[in-house]
Amino acid sequence: MANALTFHQSFTSDELNSQYNLRAGRPDFITTVIPNWQQRSELARDSIDCQLDINYGNGTKQKLDVFTCGDPAAPTLVYFHGGYWQSGDKSMYSFLAKPFVESRVNVVVVGYDLCPQVSITAISAQAREALAFLWRNAHQLNINSARIAVMGHSAGGHIAQMMMATHWKKLGSDLPLNLIAVGIPISPLSYLEPVRLTDALNSGIQMSAEEAERESPMVNHPPVTNASQLVIVGGAETDEFHRQAQMYVDAYGNSERLIKLYVVPGVDHFDEINVLADSSSPIFCRVHDLIIQS
Repeated sequence: MANALTFHQSFTSDELNSQYNLRAGRPDFITTVIPNWQQRSELARDSIDCQLDINYGNGTKQKLDVFTCGDPAAPTLVYFHGGYWQSGDKSMYSFLAKPFVESRVNVVVVGYDLCPQVSITAISAQAREALAFLWRNAHQLNINSARIAVMGHSAGGHIAQMMMATHWKKLGSDLPLNLIAVGIPISPLSYLEPVRLTDALNSGIQMSAEEAERESPMVNHPPVTNASQLVIVGGAETDEFHRQAQMYVDAYGNSERLIKLYVVPGVDHFDEINVLADSSSPIFCRVHDLIIQS
């Protein structure tokens, strides 16, 4: 474990940047990727039964969107977006709800306040607020609190891992320990110190060494239940993202807690989301089957 957590120390600043500053490798991210997601998300909101901008906390962006398939007994997929905790918005990811809703899964897309206005620590706390709110208000929202799956991409993958590590009863005696039935971290940031050392990223996050250690799933936040997890990474992602995913699987998966790794062939950090949104793709089917079986 120690070698896995210190491997990044052999990297130069430029090498860390090339491993973690992924937008630099996609010059079309602003001009093509985001507009495409926004357009598809607008169409999804127009075509799916949804409740938008439901407040779950006091923060400016502490709002969530609920997309329903018409069956309140169906499983509930809760999605946390990426953006290195400092960019992005839930409205960009409505398009991910469409294939799941059409396949009999209710979907919740969660927004949260961003760095540096708040810290990563505060974002994790907001995510817990969102899940507690959903569990307590499931009936009013027409969703199933007994079959919650948590999924997140990139920074959202980190959030998903932090939710798997949450002692829910410490947050409220009414909350069940097994509040989450399934975890799906996509390209998760399981260990934060290399991100802190990537100047191009941490200038906007402003994460301290203490926070990087405290908020790393690999250091302080193992899963607290044996809920199954599927950790996903794109085949064309950087070596560090493969390592971030693999070390979580290696550290916390066992015969009682099934944590499997799935590599989406040939796609990078951003295109894996497009493949996931394709209901005919193997990764969608794998994720959907895991959620349905919860």
